[in-house]
Amino acid sequence: MQEKYNFADLEPKWQQKWDNSNLYAVHEDKSREKYYVLEMFPYPSGNLHMGHVRNYSIGDVVARFKTMQGYNVLHPMGWDAFGLPAENAAIKHGIPPAKWTWENIDNMKAQLKSMGISYDWEREIATCHPNYYKWTQWLFLQLFHKGLAYKKYAQVNWCPSCSTVLANEQVVDEGCERCGTQVIKKNLDQWFFKITDYADRLLEDLEKLPGWPDKVKIMQRNWIGRSEGAEVKFTTEMGHELKVFTTRPDTLFGATYMVLAPEHPLVMELTRGTEKEEKVKEFVNKVSKLKVEDRTSEEGEKEGIFTGSYAINPMNGEKIPIWIANYVLMDYGTGAIMAVPAHDQRDFDFARKYSLPIRVVISPRDQNLDGETMSEAYAGPGQMVNSGEFNGLSVEEGISRVSDYLEKTNNGIKQVNYRLRDWLISRQRYWGAAIPIVYCDKCGVVPVPDDQLPVILPEQVEFKPSGESPLKDPSFWKTTCPTCGEEARRETDTMDTFVCSSWYFLRYASPKSDEYAFEREKVDYWMNVDQYIGGVEHAILHLMYARFFTKVMYDLGLVSVEEPFQNLLTQGMVLKDGGKMSKSKGNVVSPEEIISRYGADTARLFILFAAPPERDLEWSDQGVEGCFRFLNRVWRLVYAYHNHLDEITGPPIIDNKADKDLYYALNVSVKKVTDDINERFNFNTAISSIMELINSLYHYKDNVAFTQQNLPLIKESLNKLTLLLAPFAPHIAEELWHVLGNHGSVHSQKWPCYEPAALVQDEVTIVIQINGKVRGKLTLPVGTSEEQVRKAVINDEKISKQLDGKDLVKFIYIKGKLVNIVVK
Repeated sequence: MQEKYNFADLEPKWQQKWDNSNLYAVHEDKSREKYYVLEMFPYPSGNLHMGHVRNYSIGDVVARFKTMQGYNVLHPMGWDAFGLPAENAAIKHGIPPAKWTWENIDNMKAQLKSMGISYDWEREIATCHPNYYKWTQWLFLQLFHKGLAYKKYAQVNWCPSCSTVLANEQVVDEGCERCGTQVIKKNLDQWFFKITDYADRLLEDLEKLPGWPDKVKIMQRNWIGRSEGAEVKFTTEMGHELKVFTTRPDTLFGATYMVLAPEHPLVMELTRGTEKEEKVKEFVNKVSKLKVEDRTSEEGEKEGIFTGSYAINPMNGEKIPIWIANYVLMDYGTGAIMAVPAHDQRDFDFARKYSLPIRVVISPRDQNLDGETMSEAYAGPGQMVNSGEFNGLSVEEGISRVSDYLEKTNNGIKQVNYRLRDWLISRQRYWGAAIPIVYCDKCGVVPVPDDQLPVILPEQVEFKPSGESPLKDPSFWKTTCPTCGEEARRETDTMDTFVCSSWYFLRYASPKSDEYAFEREKVDYWMNVDQYIGGVEHAILHLMYARFFTKVMYDLGLVSVEEPFQNLLTQGMVLKDGGKMSKSKGNVVSPEEIISRYGADTARLFILFAAPPERDLEWSDQGVEGCFRFLNRVWRLVYAYHNHLDEITGPPIIDNKADKDLYYALNVSVKKVTDDINERFNFNTAISSIMELINSLYHYKDNVAFTQQNLPLIKESLNKLTLLLAPFAPHIAEELWHVLGNHGSVHSQKWPCYEPAALVQDEVTIVIQINGKVRGKLTLPVGTSEEQVRKAVINDEKISKQLDGKDLVKFIYIKGKLVNIVVK
């Protein structure tokens, strides 16, 4: 054993040995309990960042720990490899997207291996490989045959910079999620997945996920946005039908005007050829430039314009004016609302501004409200008034009775509404899975037969950000109809990359299969994922889509689970100088730099020790140094003993106080580390406990004469210390395990157990404070009464001197821990 801890030699050595021995390869074994741990796979951008290091280090601790506990652990890695950045690189540098992507994968794979992550690389996948996207295309066809994939002409989110369509979930603060450019609306023929058919199940089954953070479940509930009410049919004077969804049909008699979203298709029709046409066009143009949050904010100014047209209220036949306003959006409900200003604050503010009528239809039982004098809308409980035959009904009764009336008179239906919209999957890109559809003038829309999959991406295409897919080249789209053999054309849109990541966790079960997307028997063994780890930024997009796909595949009989991820850990960000690491801020710390200076074990240890995994972590150069010093202390301790332990066999005999103290510290640490990983994922406190064990070992070494030291106890302590350290710092643990004379990999050993009897102490150390300041300590037998403690403290020579001549006001005793004496 070298005297100096030389991470630069030992880390590559063990990485190579693990690789050569295929240490982390895993196979189905029905005699063992499985455990599937998975971190969200990365986009191959070319370089890992500290966020990656944190994500993968957390997963690696769980995988190694569960392996040592005896589980059959699946811990795979792959690449979310399609996407726009590769295409942008092709445009900017003239590099084919495939070349750019595969070079980045090679680089990032080498980086991950340099971290010593325990991946089964035999299961590696890349979504851009034909043997993967063949099955993405096959799954698209399963949805198509089930009626869950359809095409329609629709207004979509368009990013002018990326020249592509975005799903609603990919629009953040009215900007493109990727580049931040303000998104505009555009009408295009697009493919959708009917995720709304699964809205109720996606919502209800959140209750089956107690291992998910509440904040993620709340975000999904809010995104699905289920609300019960009625769809009401209003009719314009010109005969147009205007449908409105409301959760409060009981307030219909209080509707004094209607509001359409400026984007509503009826707006131009209602005003065409009238004196209002030009002013309405100006208003629509003005609103189109506003951000959604500005339009919907409670504080934002409500603005509108009268269309000059009227609608008929189906409840009382009253003509009410139709306005358009900035606070109504086309993406929510039907894009039209009935405005009830007496009972909705936004409608109230708008009505006051434009002098529109305010009619009270819900009144508290002990109060008469007057629309003329109200200072704000009333949204509380009460009874129906000014509502004809429904007067006197409570809100709950009114909602039910009015809904029944609407259905009876054919003026509306009871309805459940959702904020969730169908998933728009079409992308006008090259670097994505081609949609396996052919258009034939004779046969119409024709799915590509299974035996003709995959639809391979062509290599020779031009990358011009024109807004059209680079696949709109005759060499690709010209084909023959699979049904009739006549000339036909291929679909030139590709799929959203989130389609690829909605099933990748299943492919890991049988990644090399040519016959199936995944082999049912293997998937049934491994699924569902026991522990999924990734950023909370994927709470809506990826996690919702993966849940949807899993439910569809369950319904198709392809899998036996309805939820993909049993437990979810959303790790916090890595910050530096108070902000998220980014190149633009100049505060990026390179993992390669840290590994080259301190080693992978130090990088991992710091990232796990600095904060609980679910919280943000503030980068600290001093913290990294501290972790490096700690590993050096571990190394020096083993070095000091390694030549003296070779002949030691058998368990230690504990027969004196020093031995008992060390044995107690050892067992406390084993229990603490086990509980912190197993129950709470509190890796920071687990590492802290290992550090305390090291302190106890050094205290024993430095305070007990070497000839009196219990070497069997030292050997057991160092062996268990190494086992405890193995999931966190795998390289140094492997080296020390062999230095201590053990055989086999440390990572294949059984996780250490603690001795419950050793946790029962004979003595306790009590801290003594005088007026809140520590003045001494006393070691007393466990079970000493408070009166005996008081006598021992007062009679202690050092304490009695400090109390001399002072009045004792209070004696406070916290059993087995602390005495605080208050004097004056």
